[in-house]
Amino acid sequence: MSDQNSVLAINNKIRNSLQYLLTAIRMLIGWHFLYEGLAKLFSPDWSAASYLMDSQWILSDLFHSLAANDLALKIIDFLNIWGLILIGLGLFLGILIRFASIAGAFLMLLYYIANPPFIGYISEISGEGQYLIVNKILIEMVVLLLLAVLPSRFTYGIDRMITRIIRRFRPEVIKDRSEHEDYSADRGRRELLKDLISLPVVGGFIYAAFRKRQWESFEERHLVSQPSRVDAVTGASPRALIYASLDKLEGHVPKGQIGNHEISRIIAGGNLISGYAHSRDLIYVSQLVQDYFTDEKVIETFKLCEACGINTMIVRVDINTLRILEKYRKRNGKMLWIAQCKITDDEIEPDIDAAFDNGAIGAYIHGGICDDTVSRGKTDILSQAVKYIKSKGLLAGLAGHDLRVMIACEEYGADPDFYMKTLNSGNYWTAGPRLITDPGWKPRPKEIVEPEYGADLHDNIWSVTPQQTIEYMKEVSKPWIAYKVLGAGAIQPDEAFRYAFENGADFCCVGMFDFQVVENANIAVNLLKENISRIRPWYS
Repeated sequence: MSDQNSVLAINNKIRNSLQYLLTAIRMLIGWHFLYEGLAKLFSPDWSAASYLMDSQWILSDLFHSLAANDLALKIIDFLNIWGLILIGLGLFLGILIRFASIAGAFLMLLYYIANPPFIGYISEISGEGQYLIVNKILIEMVVLLLLAVLPSRFTYGIDRMITRIIRRFRPEVIKDRSEHEDYSADRGRRELLKDLISLPVVGGFIYAAFRKRQWESFEERHLVSQPSRVDAVTGASPRALIYASLDKLEGHVPKGQIGNHEISRIIAGGNLISGYAHSRDLIYVSQLVQDYFTDEKVIETFKLCEACGINTMIVRVDINTLRILEKYRKRNGKMLWIAQCKITDDEIEPDIDAAFDNGAIGAYIHGGICDDTVSRGKTDILSQAVKYIKSKGLLAGLAGHDLRVMIACEEYGADPDFYMKTLNSGNYWTAGPRLITDPGWKPRPKEIVEPEYGADLHDNIWSVTPQQTIEYMKEVSKPWIAYKVLGAGAIQPDEAFRYAFENGADFCCVGMFDFQVVENANIAVNLLKENISRIRPWYS
């Protein structure tokens, strides 16, 4: 008999220890969920958009479409925030444990499917650590499933307390109480205290959260001004890519057509990959751009462009570009790209072949090369390049800072699918002089020759004949992509886009930081909603 009592005593100790341990695990996960929900609630710029847009696995198309739909995104944000808070409270206090555990496990499953820690996927490197298949999302999901299948009596909490209270009024329990003298009020109080064990911890949580919020508010006021400090990942949020103010997006950038391809009216420039930034006399800017745009930041920026409806990029052909584009495509990147190619008098194929081999929809000859080629009277080489590009099935383009490129190529009959020509108002104090100021100017090449293009000009303008360009391009019935429209960041985008589109440009190619993408998209969306007064038909 004593042996049996010993075994029962040991079993009771083990059971009690397991109850305390399981209760602690449940409360820790509840703490995790509750904090993440509250952190998102008090971060007004937080959105789940970035996490949805980064999805690369099964259901990625669904997640992307949800992120791109304003109403759906608001609903998802609401469900994320309050789902985390309510599930966290349930686990923390032991209320509706089974329901909270199932709901939490389902939420974890969605997070895991959206961004699993598989090799080559962005979530594999964007969390607090680098994982291989198993991460804390998966671990929490499995633990929550365990809690879901356990009876409520296996952990202390409100559920267990309610169950005990209900049982006390059952006839068989009342009889059992009357027959056993060892039942006492003290035992009932001890069990009650066990079930309310989470209440002091809740107090500690509230105090800790309040102190942390005070410190974050101090940082925001005195140290940083950074939206989306918490990202949309899980009840345990690894800090992943931040999508600047995507919840403020007012619509998707409208599209035009070049050949058989629909192309957004705003095209992303390739400065972020090349690391070269036209920056007037600020000689350090290109180095800052190179340091800022890591591979992950480049991919984040392109993903943000996708979410805003900017579906095309223009980037030059080089080893680094092709490397990043391959990584971007592996992460389900969908933007089209047009390749900036260099040629020589003797060799035009290599960059064009590389563009074709790497999935470009089009290729154009670099503006500086077109300027030089035309100035040497060798427009026929550009015509050969156009023919070779078209032979590869790509859209063919020619670019130029110098208006003489367009004039010479039109006269020669080079017949590209589109032109790229610089255009901005020069409405900034470092812009420098214009070459021709006569308002009655007519597009005759000899009037553009003097002074020689490039003489006494610096990396601060590149659009030295805007009025002449506008007048000449009126008569050119090909799509026109305007570039250098911001004057290397000297002109406000709303002014620059209006100037370009009203004066005949069909598209604007713009270099952008990630935090500028949403603003630029909104400007284009609202501008193109207007019945703007164009001096040239849309040739796209």
